[in-house]
Amino acid sequence: MDKITLTFSKTLKRLRTERGMTQEELAQLSGVDYKYLQKIEGLTPSSPTLSTLEKLSKGLNISLIDLIKSIDAEN
Repeated sequence: MDKITLTFSKTLKRLRTERGMTQEELAQLSGVDYKYLQKIEGLTPSSPTLSTLEKLSKGLNISLIDLIKSIDAEN
């Protein structure tokens, strides 16, 4: 697992919890499978595709660019 994947995992969880959302809510709003979202936020996270990042950004109600900037800021 690379550093960016782990950083994204932490960033996604932070953004989701700041919005008071559960994983189930984000999964539903973004159209990403709940189990896959759990894996992305887990201890050994998966690397999401660009299309998944776009779905998650829509679910979080932020632009894809802002999502990527958030990852960079965490780093």
